Amino acid sequence: MGNFQKLSLALVGLIIGGSLVACDDGRAGAQEAAKQLASAVSALDVGAVALDGKDAAAANEQLKEVFQALDPAKPAVDAGELKLDQDTATVPLNYSWKVGADEWKYTVSAELKKSGDKWLTVWKPDLLVPELADGEVLGTAIEAPQRAEILGVGDAKLVTYRSVVNVGIDKPQLASADPAASATKLAGLVGVDPAAYAQQVQAAGPQAFVPAITLRQDGRTVTDAQIAEIPGARAIPDTLPLAPTRTFARALLGTAAQANAEQIEKSGGALKSGDTTGTGGLQQQYDAQLRGTAGIQVFAQKAGLTAEEKEALPDGGRRSLFQVEMKPGTPVKTTLDPRLQQLAEDVLAEVGPASAIVALRPSSGEVLAAASGPGSNGYNTAMLGQYAPGSTFKMVDSLAMLRNGMTPDSKVECTPTLTVDGRTFKNAEGYPEDSLGSVTLRDAFAHSCNTAFIAARESVSQAQLESAATSLGVAVEAPGLGAEAFLGSVPGEAEGTEHAASMIGQGKVLLSPLAAAVMAGSVAKGSPVSPTLVLNGDAGSAGASPEASETPTASGPSSVSSTAPAPAKTAEKPITAEEAAALADMMRAVVTSGHAGFLASVPGQPVGAKTGTAEFGGENPPKTHAWIVAVHGDLAVAVFVEEGGLGATTSGPLLKEFLVAAG
Repeated sequence: MGNFQKLSLALVGLIIGGSLVACDDGRAGAQEAAKQLASAVSALDVGAVALDGKDAAAANEQLKEVFQALDPAKPAVDAGELKLDQDTATVPLNYSWKVGADEWKYTVSAELKKSGDKWLTVWKPDLLVPELADGEVLGTAIEAPQRAEILGVGDAKLVTYRSVVNVGIDKPQLASADPAASATKLAGLVGVDPAAYAQQVQAAGPQAFVPAITLRQDGRTVTDAQIAEIPGARAIPDTLPLAPTRTFARALLGTAAQANAEQIEKSGGALKSGDTTGTGGLQQQYDAQLRGTAGIQVFAQKAGLTAEEKEALPDGGRRSLFQVEMKPGTPVKTTLDPRLQQLAEDVLAEVGPASAIVALRPSSGEVLAAASGPGSNGYNTAMLGQYAPGSTFKMVDSLAMLRNGMTPDSKVECTPTLTVDGRTFKNAEGYPEDSLGSVTLRDAFAHSCNTAFIAARESVSQAQLESAATSLGVAVEAPGLGAEAFLGSVPGEAEGTEHAASMIGQGKVLLSPLAAAVMAGSVAKGSPVSPTLVLNGDAGSAGASPEASETPTASGPSSVSSTAPAPAKTAEKPITAEEAAALADMMRAVVTSGHAGFLASVPGQPVGAKTGTAEFGGENPPKTHAWIVAVHGDLAVAVFVEEGGLGATTSGPLLKEFLVAAG
């Protein structure tokens, strides 16, 4: 019995062993060789692949030459289902390339041969690209669309291609002239750093054109004749997407220029050397929409063809393999009025500190001008500034007081000073004595009595202030704006001196000039204004570029890092027409009997206004922000100067100049 069991086990072992030998037909080795081949081609390095009929080093050199035009891209390659025929096998290789924003996919067939216990790859060019012949390589042709325009009201061209000249040293034209001497002379002529530019020119290759500056054709003072007098200097005509002037709405619109190395790296393949891209403002936020998509052709062509040979061949000797159609960019349409925008900038041209003028149409919310003055140093003060609004915020106080049963004719007490928890508050310097004592709410508003409004803190809670602010369209989201902006922050909780400070637009209350214009506009409209700037923000492929939130337009002295709470979605209780009429009555009193009487002579419809002065910093006397807001027909305007003394005396004349010229 024991011998029988041993014999049975031996037979079973022979049968199993025989089956394993029968199943080992070489498939596993071939599959492993195919997998290694696919991995090697994916890495663009077949130097370690066992080949049949080709030296591995030569094959590797050919592979790199074939795909050089697609550098730095690499293909994703995987091996498909292998077919085995004794000592030969075929396997599909599935390629996938990222070409621009598209994907180029194709499949080729690779042949393997068994040699001893190894599987070798039969090297042929067509295992890299379908029908690729010996001596052929890939090439690419790119057709880039022109950058789309940024348009204003009535499709006015705010940013469009305008004529420029690239001024620089063309080294092949230097002849025997000294490069450093020519560079130094040219730098002095066009106003760039002579030492740095001379170093650039000397470091560049002998065939290089080294740009010094790009000048607008219109209005340039450096002439072609002056440039031509300098050996090697040239002015090469070109066009660039530019605003009407160098400063026109620059903080809001941003700029467009050739992409730098950092932008290319951050773009994830969307940008390449030579592409134009936006920096800051709408140019950066809507870069993809404005840029469009380049057309790309991948083709096969015999290597080493001369220009004459290419010209003599059909299609230049190119065999098209893959095509991405060019898609032009989509213009960004805005509500900006170029006349009012330029007017606002002209009014601010001589203002030293950071400043802003924002004008909007209350009936529609369209932002007509958003100018940041030269003192803002490129920062978008108009829309992103975060500042204590001072007494302009008494519009919010007054709305809360009206909701508590008061009217413009209700009496309030205006005292010279008021002490809250040991802190003494007072009225602005020069406050009229005949407006002290028991006065109407209208009069306290018209002369901006701080103490009367602070005294109302016991009947107006901080939560009521927050609610009233959102009722006037501030400290809420603005989904239809289409641009980065700060629309204000009003804390819902505050006590003691902080609550008292809130009543006069200080403490933790913050507004931007845009928010201040929205607040005034909501009074004129009789309902909350929701501002609009970009009309087609969802067109094309609009969206923020990868670096949009990381690369601000500039960091001016007025920039404030916000710790403000997130804005409310919408107003909890929108202002009513009746409430707005009462506020409009009080704003008109600022002009007819208050300290903005200088606005009474503005032609056209009656002007309503509110001034504001907000102290900041630790100096004695403290520095102040100067504010004024106004409504004039279907126009709401906010004027702000960061270090400006009193709102009435500093910002007031700027507002009057703007309103009179705006017509």
